[in-house]
Amino acid sequence: MSFLGWILAVCLVVLGGSRHAVRAEEGPGSERNCSAIPPYLPPTAVNTTLRLCDLRAAMSLLSISAYIIPATDAHLSEYIAPRDARLSWMSGFTGSAGTAVVTQSKAVLWTDSRYWIQAERQMDCNWELKRDVSIRSITNWLIKEIPEGDQVGFDPFHFSVDTFAVYNTNLAPAGRILKSIPDNLVDKIWTDRPPLPPDNPTRLPDSIIERTWQMKVDQIRAQINDNPYKPTAVLLSALDETAWLFNLRGNDIPFNPFFYSYTLLTMDEIWIFVHTERITDELKEYLNVSCYQAHCVQLLEYSSVRTYLQTYLLKPNVRVWVGTEYTNQALYELITPEEKLLTSTYSLVLTTKAVKDATEQRILKEAHVRDAVAVMQLLLWLEKKVPEGKETELTAAHFVDQCRSKQKNSRGPSFETISASGPNAALAHYSPSNETARKLMVDEMYLVDSGGQYLDGTTDITRTVHWGVPTDFQKEAYTRVLMGNIEISRTIFPAGTRGVNMEMLGRRALWEIGLNYGHGTGHGVGNYFGVHEWPVGFQSNNIPFQEGMFTSIEPGYYKENDFGIRIEDITVTIPATTKHGNNYLTFETVSLVPYDRNLIDTSLLSPEQLHWLNTYYETIRSVVGPELEKQGLKEEHAWMMKHTSPFLIAESSAVIFSVTLLVTALPSALLYLLL
Repeated sequence: MSFLGWILAVCLVVLGGSRHAVRAEEGPGSERNCSAIPPYLPPTAVNTTLRLCDLRAAMSLLSISAYIIPATDAHLSEYIAPRDARLSWMSGFTGSAGTAVVTQSKAVLWTDSRYWIQAERQMDCNWELKRDVSIRSITNWLIKEIPEGDQVGFDPFHFSVDTFAVYNTNLAPAGRILKSIPDNLVDKIWTDRPPLPPDNPTRLPDSIIERTWQMKVDQIRAQINDNPYKPTAVLLSALDETAWLFNLRGNDIPFNPFFYSYTLLTMDEIWIFVHTERITDELKEYLNVSCYQAHCVQLLEYSSVRTYLQTYLLKPNVRVWVGTEYTNQALYELITPEEKLLTSTYSLVLTTKAVKDATEQRILKEAHVRDAVAVMQLLLWLEKKVPEGKETELTAAHFVDQCRSKQKNSRGPSFETISASGPNAALAHYSPSNETARKLMVDEMYLVDSGGQYLDGTTDITRTVHWGVPTDFQKEAYTRVLMGNIEISRTIFPAGTRGVNMEMLGRRALWEIGLNYGHGTGHGVGNYFGVHEWPVGFQSNNIPFQEGMFTSIEPGYYKENDFGIRIEDITVTIPATTKHGNNYLTFETVSLVPYDRNLIDTSLLSPEQLHWLNTYYETIRSVVGPELEKQGLKEEHAWMMKHTSPFLIAESSAVIFSVTLLVTALPSALLYLLL
């Protein structure tokens, strides 16, 4: 019997004896209800019955009892191409973070709190939702569900080195065996899988580049040479690594100007693994592909990376340096014996890229000025249009995209706009669709998280507004979120401080009244790159802050089924002037859009916070004002002037202890332990 025939036979048996939820024409809400009779499925849910049957048949042929499906690609990317959305295709869940496990009788999704409601709206009743993201939770479930000695299949291209190690550490002692299957099982059954995008990679113009690709290669080679463990090569796996190193951009990943690639760089040779048919003659000349010297690039087929890496490792006295965070298990497992391997959490390209040079800093700031114009156009338009009762979350998202598209150097949005009103805003990463878009109303909170890709920079900004009369609780929650943003933004800290040691400043005002939020407080951002650029940010696995790093600051609060608040700005670390110390930093906010005065309770703000706010508004006037005038946007300029009028310091009656002073006054021994 053929493979497809076997699948068909198994599916007929399963379908004949199983009970599946049926889609109701109408239901009591927007989330599934699998306990109802008949079960209720919202119109946003996807029927996955046949897909699961096909996958289970494929699993049976390989004698595996479970199959793990992460939400990533072979480069462990956060944002992935449609052809890599295997988790989404199997489950119907389109969130950017999650892991699915399928056995012969169950299908389960693990995801974090940002996506719990979204998952309940998108999955059918074949799927169970686990409100957890830990690998321990997944492996405990596997140990419970499958017998000792059974095999758990996975695609090694979609497991990081560290992820594989944790799975194996948890499963092996329990007698459950991880089975590496490089030929992805979802791909085998995904008959209409999207093709490779047709666009060719392109080079950045010289006008926005301070370092040529040859200069960057020399910079990385110098770090290889200085490493005391004497690596002979560095393997680059994350998509932004090759793109950054060679000043190239692509269009393979939605919202992210990347192209499928790997690079193997030695002290005297360079190999780039790409779909070579997409490299134009102009790019070949740019990369010096016709020579064999230290600054000449050899182009090899994307699919040959494993084979070529094995060939390189056969040479004597070689050692390959990899960053474990973005190197997949399929490549890592080839680097044996151990003396041929050198590891760090992040590759030296990622850590080098994290510090922007003077040109990158300048043009990224310029991009944010033009982006501020687009966001102000949106907020003004909403103030005028929402009372008419015709606009929706979707029309607002489309409008801000249109505004950005008219700005100089626009290359489209940097992610799918989060345009959310009322209860939808309680979903931290909700994006509207034709099925879910709500009408915007003056008596509800509205949150818009959006960003743009420009040839000279990437932007990401969130504003929350209310056009009517907010409740006292909404005002207090908003003000305390703003206080958290301000406290991080104005803090002064020693260079080399880790973001995780400052992160609580963004939460402290919320904690004081028993509130919190379930997402990170900030992430790096690139120069016409990824909107979430690692390894900068406020999480425990981010690198220490240095001058010239860009990060978002984005505290929030979300009341389920009611409203959501987030205030997000992009900042850059700059030198701080202190009375005694020299090597100190602070944050300069480069997102330049005023906050909603209607939601600010100034009685909660300290004089220091009000002073920071007024200074920020002065900056908006002096920097964005001329750009609005240059573009002839008189109405937007008047709106900006109105919304950046200074607050009276006397309005503040609260006495808020300055956390910045607390941090800077910590005894040196305690501060050393924290860092």
